Amino acid sequence: MDCTKIQRYKSCKMSFEAYIIRLTFIQAQVTGSMLIYPQIDPIAFSLGPIKVHWYGIMYLVGFAGAWGLSIIRCKKPYSPITKAQVSDMIFYAALGVILGGRIGYMLFYDFSNFIHAPWIIFKVWEGGMAFHGGLVGVILAISLFCRKYKCNVFDILDFIAPMVPIGLGAGRLGNFINGELWGRVTDSPIGMVFPNGGPLPRYPSQLLEFVLEGVILFLILWFLSRKQRPRLFVSAHFLMWYGLFRFIAELFRQPDPQMGYMLFNWMTMGQLLSTPMIVSGLIILLYVSTQNKKPLLPGNKHATIS
Repeated sequence: MDCTKIQRYKSCKMSFEAYIIRLTFIQAQVTGSMLIYPQIDPIAFSLGPIKVHWYGIMYLVGFAGAWGLSIIRCKKPYSPITKAQVSDMIFYAALGVILGGRIGYMLFYDFSNFIHAPWIIFKVWEGGMAFHGGLVGVILAISLFCRKYKCNVFDILDFIAPMVPIGLGAGRLGNFINGELWGRVTDSPIGMVFPNGGPLPRYPSQLLEFVLEGVILFLILWFLSRKQRPRLFVSAHFLMWYGLFRFIAELFRQPDPQMGYMLFNWMTMGQLLSTPMIVSGLIILLYVSTQNKKPLLPGNKHATIS
């Protein structure tokens, strides 16, 4: 078979698949078995020339929620920080989220454009934040915080881990309101047509991530941190569960157009970055459990790691 016939075959196959998907979409419209995307203005309100977007408000909700829960948690006798230090800690973490998230997006998802036009990193109003970059940013920022207050960085990371899902969940709601980061094409009853996602119904993957990375992850970490745990125990669970939930969500989410599939023609960049989180979380949990089972040395009063 020559190249012309192969190209013709591929073209016909793609046309046939598009035809089937289109028929599925028409059937969904006729039967009503499709969710309707709520048309929400991404701009919450305007103050003169200043436009306040829902996505920005979601960031404020995340930081405010983290601050409020930190105030509650710092009252526990084993808290590594005081109430007076909470605001400073949230400030450091917020800087880490914003700077790390933006730099991470440029490096992981838009590196070619960044190389040709480095100044686009400052165009934050055009969107583009990466969780994995934000995670690295927070770790570095918290390290600076701990250096200032002479506290253990792992203790602080354990302390803030249960608050992170609040920001993650709020951010996914912001993605949904913006009609961005939608899912893959589907004939499922939960499919919906997004304004910028073409004419075919897609999974509302933002809402799936809101449930997994926001609600369920928060409940898991809050339950685990309700009492004193060995050092790194909560952080390891965060790495493991977030990585797992993100890996699952990526199966329903449309890959970034500039990236596509990175490995095996199905694995996305989000899954590649989440896999080390799962593995490292499991390794840390194994290490913590091993250390926690060591016999007491003479003079030690506690078997658990503080």
